[in-house]
Amino acid sequence: MPFSFPGLSPALARAASASGFAAPTPIQAEAIPVILRGADLLASAQTGSGKTAAFALPLLQHLLDGPQHTPRRVRALVLVPTRELAAQVSEVLRSLAQHLAQPPRVAVVFGGVSINPQMMGLRGGADVVVATPGRLLDLVGQNALRLQSVGLLVLDEADRLLDLGFADELARVLALLPAQRQNLFFSATFAPAVQALAASLLRDPVHVEVAATPANEPAILQRVIQVDAGRRTQLLRHLVQQHHWERVLVFVATKYAAELVADKLYKASVFATAFHGDLSQGARRQVLDEFKAKRWDVVVTTDLASRGIDIAQLPVVVNYDLPRSAVDYVHRIGRTGRAGESGLAISFVSAGTEAHFRLIEKRQGLSLPREQIAEFEPTEAAAPPAPGTGGIKGKRPSKKDKLRAAAARSA
Repeated sequence: MPFSFPGLSPALARAASASGFAAPTPIQAEAIPVILRGADLLASAQTGSGKTAAFALPLLQHLLDGPQHTPRRVRALVLVPTRELAAQVSEVLRSLAQHLAQPPRVAVVFGGVSINPQMMGLRGGADVVVATPGRLLDLVGQNALRLQSVGLLVLDEADRLLDLGFADELARVLALLPAQRQNLFFSATFAPAVQALAASLLRDPVHVEVAATPANEPAILQRVIQVDAGRRTQLLRHLVQQHHWERVLVFVATKYAAELVADKLYKASVFATAFHGDLSQGARRQVLDEFKAKRWDVVVTTDLASRGIDIAQLPVVVNYDLPRSAVDYVHRIGRTGRAGESGLAISFVSAGTEAHFRLIEKRQGLSLPREQIAEFEPTEAAAPPAPGTGGIKGKRPSKKDKLRAAAARSA
């Protein structure tokens, strides 16, 4: 069997095959043996690399190897930054666990919804909990669960956990855990904050970093289309209708823009809807389910959907607004071209955002040709950068520039 790792039970190897995992991805091939032998792990891999299964399979093996508690006590904890990622991780765990003779109980808890159903769901205990930090602390405070028996901790997207300001809540959760446990950190980047946290928590960790190579890099065609900022919605509608795209994920900068662009498209006979953090959890779940079922042609979203959302065979991603960073660019376009499929990622670049996109290209080692679409050729010209700003982060002079100017005037 493809997932026949030393220490992984035949039942879990069969579960992996039954769940559609054809062969181990590079991150799975490197991480699973490390986790199975009980070592701490600090792992990094590109988006869409299969990291969830990389920790899910050995996590379930950890539960199988340990004593069976009655009533159940939490023996494995997975901390994630968003509701969507929590739901996705729990789905993978449950999909694999259903093929076992005695499936462990998986609980998923996150904020933004009523806490009462989650408290009721934990009355029978749970073997593994997938949680966002804030809601987990709420449930601990309500005595709905205890964490003294956790033997395996997973921080999924550790960089994102810290980016979103969970550092204090994360510290409070870690203080509730037993000192003797196995720790697994999965992070897209090894930012200084992640390295500092890893240094304080991990014991002689094994470092696994799977870099993108021609063999494992997603087959994503990246295109850059020049267009005036005010004509992006018209161009987007033109492309969707001309190419008969059935599903397009469009990234914008704000929740307001998501609603505005989706509304304009819908009024222009394109089945489009918005997806952002102000929607209720039920509404967000409904949008994703309907999008996966091809009931929406276009979903216009903020960076909420740039991580932790797996939409099989998503053909097209559009950067209507450019991302703030090169890392966010990678995560956005990584929503397409997953699981061996090919994908298309389009970025709209205007005169005002050309310099910013050049910075993204530089940091990603890219050099993409600029395209223009007939009848949508740009007419705006880029304004010259203000002195001292470098032309990247805006036209306003920095504080140092202002001090220099004041000194020059007083001289």
